[in-house]
Amino acid sequence: MTLDVDSFPIEVDGHQPGAEYNGHYGGTIFHPLIATAAELGDILDVKLRPGTAHTAEGGLNFILAVVKAAREKLCQVAAVRMDAGFPDDETLSGLEQEGIPYVAHIKNNAVLDKMAEPFLKRPVGRPSHEPREWTVEMIYKAAAGTKERRVVLIVSERPGELFLHHFWLVTSWTEAEKSADDLLPHYRQRGTAEGYFGELMDAIRPALSSNKRPKSHYRGRRLPQEPRKNLSFWTNEVRLILAALAYNLAHAVRSVAETALGIGMTLVRVGDRFLRVASRLTLHARRVIVIIADDVRDRWDKIWRAMRSLDFAAVSR
Repeated sequence: MTLDVDSFPIEVDGHQPGAEYNGHYGGTIFHPLIATAAELGDILDVKLRPGTAHTAEGGLNFILAVVKAAREKLCQVAAVRMDAGFPDDETLSGLEQEGIPYVAHIKNNAVLDKMAEPFLKRPVGRPSHEPREWTVEMIYKAAAGTKERRVVLIVSERPGELFLHHFWLVTSWTEAEKSADDLLPHYRQRGTAEGYFGELMDAIRPALSSNKRPKSHYRGRRLPQEPRKNLSFWTNEVRLILAALAYNLAHAVRSVAETALGIGMTLVRVGDRFLRVASRLTLHARRVIVIIADDVRDRWDKIWRAMRSLDFAAVSR
């Protein structure tokens, strides 16, 4: 299984603890971490962080915890795919020490640009009608790094542009385990994960509290002084976790609906077609009965049949 790890901004109003101005995003934000399962589309974990947190801050411990849980419950081998903000030496060394395969985009620098310079030339001969792309295998040791690592240079043409575009990937896989031609499309599948992050923000819209005043009492009892300092931040982290659980539930409905109806759907469409429907509740004999509109009854009937056919016992085993 491939685990996609990233960070994303949640813009907020007010001055609640942890919400800080971030120059990169140009707003007052929280800057949480998120991990998704590439093959499933489910969110595996989220962690709230202050708005000024660097992309890689706390990333290693977050990744190790997610990988441990995935290996215990989902798969035997969990590989990690990361964006350019994560691959510092501490994170890469920690993953290597735990035997966790990874591939990550690394930012260009003067040393990498000098290494790439001899290969930034178009192949001899007439250019093809389609833009070309080629890869080069190299070994690179960062200035603050502890060891040499395998890097892959990707050089590509772009229509209408005179100069070639290039970027670098760093990986723990050897060339025999995963060639450059296999590594590049594997990394580019990160775009699917970014789509999942976008759906979380567009369909679920996690809303975090802007109340900066910590509670002094809870259920009539006075809270200790120390926990009160971070209570607002912890409350917002719980809200974020609930938003991730809501995403997973909606994604489960989407997966079953796509199978039952034979059509692809976004989470926004799932909400509009299956969740935001005209209905009324009746209470009878200790039961809550939900009566839904006729126009969605047939769709829900197909979904219920598909859900009943799932072998949940086998899944739990």
